[in-house]
Amino acid sequence: MSFNIGLSGLYAANKQLDVTGNNIANVATAGFKSSRAEFEDVYSATRLGSGSKVIGNGVRLANVSQQFTQGDINNTGNVLDMGINGSGFFTMSNNGSVSYTRAGTFKVDNAGYITNTDYTSRLQGYGVDANGKIINGVLTDLKIDTSNLAPKSTSLVTSSINLNSTASVIVDTGTNAVKFDPSKLETYTKSFSTPIYDTQGNSHVMDQYVVKTGENTWKVYTLVDGRNPDAAGSDPTKVDPVASTLTFDSSGNLLQVSTPSTLPAPAPNPIISSDLKLTGWVPGKVVNGTFTPNGASANTAGITISMAKTTQYNADTARSIPTQDGYATGQITNLTIDGTGTLFANFSNNQSKAIGQVALASFTNEQGLQAIGGTSWKETFASGIPGYDAPETGTLGSVVSNSLEESNVNLTNELVDLIKGQSNYQANAKTISTQSTIMQTIIQMT
Repeated sequence: MSFNIGLSGLYAANKQLDVTGNNIANVATAGFKSSRAEFEDVYSATRLGSGSKVIGNGVRLANVSQQFTQGDINNTGNVLDMGINGSGFFTMSNNGSVSYTRAGTFKVDNAGYITNTDYTSRLQGYGVDANGKIINGVLTDLKIDTSNLAPKSTSLVTSSINLNSTASVIVDTGTNAVKFDPSKLETYTKSFSTPIYDTQGNSHVMDQYVVKTGENTWKVYTLVDGRNPDAAGSDPTKVDPVASTLTFDSSGNLLQVSTPSTLPAPAPNPIISSDLKLTGWVPGKVVNGTFTPNGASANTAGITISMAKTTQYNADTARSIPTQDGYATGQITNLTIDGTGTLFANFSNNQSKAIGQVALASFTNEQGLQAIGGTSWKETFASGIPGYDAPETGTLGSVVSNSLEESNVNLTNELVDLIKGQSNYQANAKTISTQSTIMQTIIQMT
């Protein structure tokens, strides 16, 4: 029996050395999870039990379990390198054959799909609709869409404006009236310019000229590309610009914006609001007194110019940086991925759009997963079925772009285990050698 005990010890020590050696070999493998050899003792027993003085029959390998502890997250500078900080697995599909991995070294194949390093499996996640909204629930192959971002016509312009309450009044009615002329500085107090866009993404300049016409009263003239937008495409020299009147209270707060209506009845005249509205603009340009449309159109709902944040205080007439919701055609310039695994395409027109979201899988029993090589695992009955969700949801970890999760192998511990395994092997070999010596002695005595 001593020979069997020693042989079982040699076998166990050899397996321990194999496991330790495999851990050491993969110390630099991204996403690798170290393994641990687990042993249990062996006893022989009769039908009536093992008794109280039974000597063990050696040792056997009970399991090789993987340790899914967190590895270090190190920056790589490659946007498609993704590490998981926390629990969860990336889901990969090879023509329907699903596997799971922590190794986030992803590439892009010739069709634009995000794949593993050998281009055999595609990363799974959630797609988006036409507006860039994530479609949760159904996994799909994640793909980087490199098509241009369609232009958007401007529908809203917002800003904060202060009009100097101490500015000089410019009389625009009566005998000594000064008629507004955008080419003459003395006919207005100050002007502001804002870029706006038509339906084809062409940029145009909207100029607003403010004129103080009395106490707590100002007028605003709005021109686009130097012409009156209400002229419906006519030569601006033939149609006078329509002015809106801003009225303030004694504290310098805006009371109302009054605009003469150019709309047919029953539209009110004038229109009272806190906004200005451009509804007659036809994109194009005037050359030598002749207007030529460019084939595009303005936003079908018109352009709303919010004046609600306009004040009249004793400070310089100035405007904050305006915002407007239109933009030109955009070409993709780079890709960014946030902690929730959402992939954003960034475009040359300073816009960004979600093009997909990485989905993470979780399991009730991670150690029940079956290792299949390539730093990947398969679902088994012991692991339970996977649950899919977005990163940072529930107990799922976050995705760290431009980074990889390193192997969780502790090299110092593995080297110590290597020495222990070697000692175990030598000790069990000594057991067999000693038993052999005893048997030879017995034989010599007979």
